[in-house]
Amino acid sequence: MEKRRKIVEIDGKNFYYSFLAGSKNLFDNQNFVNKINVFPIPDADTGTNLASTFQSIIDNVIPSNHIKNTADAIADAAIVGARGNSGIILAQFLFGFSNELADSEYLSLNNFAQHIKKAVTYAYESIANPIEGTMITVLKDWGDSIYMLKDSVEDFIELLNRSYQRAKESLAETTQKLKILEKYNVVDAGAQGFVFFLEGMINYFKDGNLKKLATIRNLSKTDIFIDTHEEVTYRYCTEALFSGENLNKELFIKQIEKLGDSIVIAGSSKKIRLHIHTDQAAEVFRIIAKDTTILSQKVDDMVFQNDIQHNRKWNIALATDSCADIPQALIEKYQIHSVPLTLHVGKNQYIDKITITPTQFYDILRTSPYYPTSSQPGKKEFLNKYLYLTSHYESIIAINLSAKLSSTYNNSFMAAHVISHQTGKQISVFDCKTLSGTQGLLLLRIAKAIETGLQHAEILPKIDEWIGKTKLFVNVKTLKYFIKGGRVSPLKGFISNILNVKPIVSVDQEGNAIVFNKSFSRKASINKTLSFLKQYSKEKEIHSFCILYANKEEEENAKLYARKVTTIIGKQPEYIESISPVIGVSAGIGTIAVAIMFE
Repeated sequence: MEKRRKIVEIDGKNFYYSFLAGSKNLFDNQNFVNKINVFPIPDADTGTNLASTFQSIIDNVIPSNHIKNTADAIADAAIVGARGNSGIILAQFLFGFSNELADSEYLSLNNFAQHIKKAVTYAYESIANPIEGTMITVLKDWGDSIYMLKDSVEDFIELLNRSYQRAKESLAETTQKLKILEKYNVVDAGAQGFVFFLEGMINYFKDGNLKKLATIRNLSKTDIFIDTHEEVTYRYCTEALFSGENLNKELFIKQIEKLGDSIVIAGSSKKIRLHIHTDQAAEVFRIIAKDTTILSQKVDDMVFQNDIQHNRKWNIALATDSCADIPQALIEKYQIHSVPLTLHVGKNQYIDKITITPTQFYDILRTSPYYPTSSQPGKKEFLNKYLYLTSHYESIIAINLSAKLSSTYNNSFMAAHVISHQTGKQISVFDCKTLSGTQGLLLLRIAKAIETGLQHAEILPKIDEWIGKTKLFVNVKTLKYFIKGGRVSPLKGFISNILNVKPIVSVDQEGNAIVFNKSFSRKASINKTLSFLKQYSKEKEIHSFCILYANKEEEENAKLYARKVTTIIGKQPEYIESISPVIGVSAGIGTIAVAIMFE
């Protein structure tokens, strides 16, 4: 019988390959981890979040023989790619491990044990309020076991095997440590994911078979979950990656701890990954952005996700983008799903309508030395959204802003084709050839059609018809914002400013932004728009209308405008809503608009 080889030290490549093996085992079992995810909220994504964190390591680390260099690269990739509570705790653990390592090519068994124990302390410090009976407890118990065994074992294989047994015991004990785990008779999902990872690492050190790692791949999130109806305390699961100089994790925790719970913060003095459950995502990002550069962000609406899981109203999902100006109350009532655009201000970025409010945006527009720009969501964002929706709905209808104004529609269409082919479910994507309030009215009409029980195939021809029955009239105070936003040439803008022209901007039948008409005062511009509406109402019956306004100071003017339109067409507005910050980049301060849809 061949004698088992002893491993008394490891280099950078062995360390990295053990990570690959651990990741593969987690990928293979992530659906099970999702299934048992009930704490801190039952959102069935802990396995996916851990897998995403490990995937970042796989995609971004090029291993070397040098253990310190490899560990540093793994930690940095984990911080950048960390997702969810468990992912960020793990990232901070890896950062602590790499930070404590000496500049050495190899790692001895004794040093490994010491650094693991210290790394556990880093992980605890990353959590504002550590809760025992979770992943952090299993990390600690495993680390303590490693440290106690270091002088009584022969090599890494024995050390990992024996400490793994303690990790499994600790995992089993989590059921009794948290009431919610005991209620559903499950172990902590994050802890289970970590134990799966340990199991994969051990298997690598046992046989060292690199061929098994050639098939390593991530899996997509599924709809498997424990059927729970626990109350969601805070609405938004919020994450951010940001950089700066002399960043103080404790200070950030103090600044945001009153805004939510489940706070985890990982990283170094130069780069930090933050996780928090909050109702005030925009306020969290306002605080972060003061002295840092926001590199990436993710915000999930946990209340909405919970509603879709347990109280889905229809079999057809209705999706859009954040350029559709429609009130949150209607979005929730009709369960409309949105993929947001991104706003860029200097080096920082914000998620439209989520991590920046209209009030904050217009303050930036007034005071920032950097003029904001916007970018459309990429194909990946739509792939993720449509994959999620196909796990809950029979089909999807998506309404995106004009393809003449953004690549949003194209990215949405390409993603829909991929997911439809993959899942066999119908996804119909429309270029609505407009934006803002008219896009919102179109969505509302489709939502009401779905509500009446019309089938997917019955709705599609109606959408084609309705797209051609919208009009948008935007009264702007000045064209300077359209010029800065690239929608109007500087020469036209210069002439308009010289003449003090107050343009009425609209969208033509192809979806292009045009100057529809113009006046020489704000009052005359609005009166001219009202006269157009009076003429239209004589020629065709108006089905619905809404009023849009930019900054908060225009809200009363918007209500007055609505009353005047009601007098003309004899109907109340569907809603009065603020303009999306992304649209505000071009529309600017003082803008007020009316959107109409014909019968």
